Amino acid sequence: MRLNLWVDALEPQLGGIGRYTWELCKGLSNHPAISELTFFARGRLIDQPERLLLGAKLPKRRRLQTWAGLRKLRKAIVHGPNYFLPPYAETGVITVHDLSVFRYPETHPVARVQAFEQEFARSLRRANHVITDTETVRQELIADFGVNPSDVTAIHLGVDRPFFDEEFDAAKLSALGLDPRQYGLCIAALEPRKKILELLRAWRDLPPALRNRYPLVLAGNAGWRNEGHRAVIDQGVAEGWLRHLGFIEETLLRQLYKGARLFIYPSTYEGFGLPALEAMASGAPVLVAGRSCLPEVCGNAAAYVDPDDHAGFTGKLAQALEDERWHTESRRLGRERAATFTWQRCIEGTVEVYREAWKLFGS
Repeated sequence: MRLNLWVDALEPQLGGIGRYTWELCKGLSNHPAISELTFFARGRLIDQPERLLLGAKLPKRRRLQTWAGLRKLRKAIVHGPNYFLPPYAETGVITVHDLSVFRYPETHPVARVQAFEQEFARSLRRANHVITDTETVRQELIADFGVNPSDVTAIHLGVDRPFFDEEFDAAKLSALGLDPRQYGLCIAALEPRKKILELLRAWRDLPPALRNRYPLVLAGNAGWRNEGHRAVIDQGVAEGWLRHLGFIEETLLRQLYKGARLFIYPSTYEGFGLPALEAMASGAPVLVAGRSCLPEVCGNAAAYVDPDDHAGFTGKLAQALEDERWHTESRRLGRERAATFTWQRCIEGTVEVYREAWKLFGS
């Protein structure tokens, strides 16, 4: 099979979709079922997609608005792993990670909502198959857009072995002024549906002795529509119970997971919730919102909370920080469950979708 993979989501600060795209790049490059793999980004051929992770600029030439480029697309499967098919593709495979832009448009920038309104349905009509990260989103897509169930496949994401196997290095935490098992951790972009403000307010209302003993560490991409976050974050930092790190690279991220007393992911809508899986693989006790696909991913390995119930959220945080018996059980169950989610399984499931799509070429 010949494959054209669109890698627009690759950038130095990888989010969840960027991570998924990069794992596809790695896993498909040497797969025996793929006879030819070509990468594209923003209408250009890309020889080395890993250079996009380093911030390399796209080449000025080799655009696809040529007859040769269009012929190449027609003779290969096209996969858009970031919701959309490129305009040059008559058909192909797309990955739909979530439907938050339609279900919660108020939590997204206006331009993003408009882009989805203009292009998503068009890509959905042209796609001969759709991949979702979870069965939860698969069912939403069928219900909201009337997609034929046989045309949608749920394929779980995975977690890299270093999250399981890398040795803990307390010195990396010490450089940040953190002690092992003496902080709570949240890795999430600053977006409304992630419920970061609700987490900050709940943490601030913990009993002072508990809050001072276990500061909250917040890290992740800048996000959007978060104008009200800055003042609350600055207040928490000034009061000493919050550390705001912004985006962090993966090596340090793994150490933060491993050293956390508690990992909190209060997002009320996700397509998968990769940070929760990474935290479980790293051995951190996990507390997540009991919404959307998070129960599908975390199962019985996590504790659940309603982030919109302030008193209940605060009480659950206090309990989760102090319950040593639950910590031991949660770490064991989390690692066991996380081990069932592998990128290799994700790749093989994706290749099976390609095989079905390839049959349409008749060769």
